[in-house]
Amino acid sequence: SRAYSLVDSSQVSTFLISILLIVYGSFRSLNMDFENQDKEKDSSSTAGSFNGNSTNNSIQTIDSTQALFLPIGASVSLLVMFFFFDSVQVVFTICTAVLATIAFAFLLLPMCQYLTRPCSPQNKISFGCCGRFTAAELLSFSLSVMLVLIWVLTGHWLLMDALAMGLCVAMIAFVRLPSLKVSCLLLSGLLIYDVFWVFFSAYIFNSNVMVKVATQPADNPLDVLSRKLHLGPNVGRDVPRLSLPGKLVFPSSTGSHFSMLGIGDIVMPGLLLCFVLRYDNYKKQASSDSCGAPGPGNISGRMQKVSYFHCTLIGYFVGLLTATVASRIHRAAQPALLYLVPFTLLPLLTMAYLKGDLRRMWSEPFHSKSSSSRFLEV
Repeated sequence: SRAYSLVDSSQVSTFLISILLIVYGSFRSLNMDFENQDKEKDSSSTAGSFNGNSTNNSIQTIDSTQALFLPIGASVSLLVMFFFFDSVQVVFTICTAVLATIAFAFLLLPMCQYLTRPCSPQNKISFGCCGRFTAAELLSFSLSVMLVLIWVLTGHWLLMDALAMGLCVAMIAFVRLPSLKVSCLLLSGLLIYDVFWVFFSAYIFNSNVMVKVATQPADNPLDVLSRKLHLGPNVGRDVPRLSLPGKLVFPSSTGSHFSMLGIGDIVMPGLLLCFVLRYDNYKKQASSDSCGAPGPGNISGRMQKVSYFHCTLIGYFVGLLTATVASRIHRAAQPALLYLVPFTLLPLLTMAYLKGDLRRMWSEPFHSKSSSSRFLEV
């Protein structure tokens, strides 16, 4: 009874969905690297780096400077939303809806490719200056637009969650951490950012800035448009206010409360999981190229077989469980990264040191590979 009171159905849903999003986003990212390598091989061009930046300009790699300044930029954005939310809420809602549309289309794309493969060729259809798209891409985008429109009309939390899931997967798949050094800089800075704005912002701004911004609903653009154009009281006035998809929310089994987890608490550790998955795959390729050379003599064979991805994923689960229990015990919002960052980084650093990979992982561990890659089984 005590355990059930601490972790109910809403927390279980949060656990499962967040872990599935990280795992799926990491493998989508790895699959994109494989596709980029195949394109390089087909075009007979010089092989690029393992992270695929040379062949896919949409992939963004975070360097040390960006990792240091990202928490500062996030703090500025948070303050803008806190002080000027009423002024920028419509613009912010529209921008969020556009990004969520593209991200959810990316999430749906594999399913649409599977559905359209038997009945249509994968030739691209030209739309003039808009570009060329396959039938699967058009279908996924159409479904995504439809879902966003329904969300705007209804404001349902489940549709908001679906859009937030798309944003999580897209960010994990398209953003890269190039080394363990950048990972530590980014996650340590975001830990300080999260702790400050959750625990200490109330002493300065007389309000919990993080919680207020995360939970504040925005005016529906249809309602705003109706008032601006004076369309009458019955046109666009019955639409609900929108809770923006910057978080995942799940109701408890009794419906008495919601469990909430910000997408940053999924994406930022997810970028670390994506990095170690790529390193596991790189190390597996290097081992096969060297005909299975054994690891350092002071490490058992069983330890060598434990992947960094499994180790860090278990750490994420334990950290999320700790954050959930802490929030229920203290009955207050908790900075999830305060628990997630130590539980993911410390086991990873310890295992990398024991395996003798810490120096290589610390700075630019990936090199060009001429052989084609294959999926890493998990």
